[in-house]
Amino acid sequence: MFSRQSLYIRLFPSHLHILILFIYLAFRFYTPRDISTTMPDFSSCVKLKYLKLGYQILVNHFVASVLITILVYILSEVLRSSPHEIVAFWNCLHFDLVQILWSSFLFIFISTLYNMSKPQTVYLVDFACYKAPAELCFSIRDYVERVKLIMSGPENKNLDFLLRVSERIGLGERTCMPPAIHLNPPNPTMKALREEAEMVIFSAMDSLFQKSGLNPRDINVLVVNCSICFSTPSLSAMVINKYKMNASIKSFNILGMGCSGSLISIDLVRQLLQAHPSYNAVVVSAELMTTIFYRGKERSMLVPNCLFRMGGAAIFLSTRNSFCNVGAKYRLLHLVRTHTAGDDKSHNCVYVKEDPEGVLGIWLSKDLLAVAGEALKLNLTSLGPLVLPASERFLYMLNFIARRIFHLRWKPYIPDFKQAFKHFCIHAGGPAVIDGVQDTLQLSKEQVEASRSAFHRFGNTSSSSLWYEMSYIEAKGRMNKGDRIWQIAFGSGYKCFSAVWECNETVKFPPTEPWLDCIDNYPTCIPQVAK
Repeated sequence: MFSRQSLYIRLFPSHLHILILFIYLAFRFYTPRDISTTMPDFSSCVKLKYLKLGYQILVNHFVASVLITILVYILSEVLRSSPHEIVAFWNCLHFDLVQILWSSFLFIFISTLYNMSKPQTVYLVDFACYKAPAELCFSIRDYVERVKLIMSGPENKNLDFLLRVSERIGLGERTCMPPAIHLNPPNPTMKALREEAEMVIFSAMDSLFQKSGLNPRDINVLVVNCSICFSTPSLSAMVINKYKMNASIKSFNILGMGCSGSLISIDLVRQLLQAHPSYNAVVVSAELMTTIFYRGKERSMLVPNCLFRMGGAAIFLSTRNSFCNVGAKYRLLHLVRTHTAGDDKSHNCVYVKEDPEGVLGIWLSKDLLAVAGEALKLNLTSLGPLVLPASERFLYMLNFIARRIFHLRWKPYIPDFKQAFKHFCIHAGGPAVIDGVQDTLQLSKEQVEASRSAFHRFGNTSSSSLWYEMSYIEAKGRMNKGDRIWQIAFGSGYKCFSAVWECNETVKFPPTEPWLDCIDNYPTCIPQVAK
């Protein structure tokens, strides 16, 4: 009745035939993108749509369906058996009380050991973004005036180029620059830099304390990151002094990591919280423009002035169990970092240096987008096995076998990451960066809406741009419990960093700063980037 042969006969023929049929049809029709051979267009076929859906359901839930089938089979056999047969079968197992107790103890011991070995879950309790006052808005006209003060005579070609880029790059009229840049001519000093740092960081911290109810003296770990800020004492020391934090606080100041500095800081915090589960941590990401606004005449070093703007964010993280079911907005699932600094082209594509006249600024290589694309591919290779459903991994395996073993002329299959994530926060480095990631991942306009809107409203605020995008999704009322969010950051060096979050509770409250007064104006029509 419960023989192994009967189980195989009753269970596997139907499921194996169905699975083989789906595999064949998927391999035949659900072909990878960009196949070099000529194939019919199945994209408009309704039947293919349901075939793909059936394939995904079957493969993604194959183990569960097999287990359910086995349980249903066993239950049906039990129902068809007489009470005497059931009692006889139970007696033949020869279970006694000692065996049951030892089995229970072993199960509890293994479960406890497994739970103790699991890393502590890191929760993002809340975060706040800096919003500059209206008097610091830096419109395109303001930028044109600053450029005219710098350029004259033979540099008119560069002036025309920058004016075209500024008008078409996609920045709005309400991006902000620090007070020192608003002067005619700009007057960046260390005093002005410290004033900007205090304005951005303290404002973001105050907003975080107000939203989360966190007491500054309850912070055990503080990490402050900024792309470029040569300050002594450090920015973290400035924050500790302002809020009179405990002397035992573990503070870190991270510089030079570019636009990936925020996720690098969160990776550091994650490791510290794993070692100290009862700690509270705050990460502060800031982009300070006072000293990096280029005042020279080199075209390649003037372009960053069209992109970068001041901004900042403060993030509250913890591993305390009290945030497990209530209180925390998100929980951290994965952090994946890829570094390509071993290659000279990658290492030198973003550089802070002096121009021939000795003026300090940021130099961007023409190879930047190509380097970013390679870094993204490496990052996707590491992230894919962690987040992709079984159906996408299976198709990737089929493509790999077809190319490497059967030598078919197929291009590498790019998995559909849209099946793994609900929301995408791509670093708002500029339209070219957003377009590149959108094309690579085949994302829709709605899925990159947060990135384009954040760039239009606030500009490239370096590593803090990810949090303006996350705040945009919340302000639109789209963040629901269980949603997965993918943050993609790029940084000088060259680095690509991915963070995967899961929404812990639906965000229902009305939009707050920085989108409170403008969320209804987005999405807006943004022109194409100037070539």
